[in-house]
Amino acid sequence: MEETIDLREYFFILKKKMWIIVLSAVICGVISGLVSFYVLKPVYEANTTLIVNKEVENETTQMTTSDDLNFVQKLALTYGEIIKSRSVITSTIDKLNLDMTYEELSEAVSITNVENTQIIKISVKNENPRVAATICNTIPEIFSTEVQRIVKASGTEVIDKAAVPEEPVKPNKTMNILIAMVLGPMVSVFVIFLRQALNTKIKEPKDIEEKLGLPVFGVVPKF
Repeated sequence: MEETIDLREYFFILKKKMWIIVLSAVICGVISGLVSFYVLKPVYEANTTLIVNKEVENETTQMTTSDDLNFVQKLALTYGEIIKSRSVITSTIDKLNLDMTYEELSEAVSITNVENTQIIKISVKNENPRVAATICNTIPEIFSTEVQRIVKASGTEVIDKAAVPEEPVKPNKTMNILIAMVLGPMVSVFVIFLRQALNTKIKEPKDIEEKLGLPVFGVVPKF
């Protein structure tokens, strides 16, 4: 019975403080929107894909076996590491005369090996969409030269060149606002319950019995 009463009390507390919860959702949503639209800089992502070629030693036998495919797939993993090597990244910075360090560009470049294929996906993020596309198209050029020097193995070919992205990938303004409008009320509810739990004031006759263990014989009404 006590648990039911407590739940009812919490319900009435939330009902009484509902204006605070709604106001916190609106305020957090507005703040998040202002930050997302006017403070955070948009980040664009350009993408290109490469395919690792199988080196054909005998032109009369051009069939690709499962062993050949497995070898090329493993080679693609190696190539992915070479793409992010200091040699390739630094050469890209020098060629494009970028005002970036190796660490900054390396962090902006991500490599994905498409599962069970010999395809490598290169993604580059930058605040300037044209710079992102230019870097994304330059890396494969430099990599093709470096990979021949480093491993002396099969080369690569570009499947799709990177286009200039039109829409930023970050920040996700809508998602940021929705998250803020959810977290705001959650925090306000926590604060309301915390204040209620820490409030030791006696407000009703039943509080005397519950907190002090003393019987109530009478109540003086308010006039």
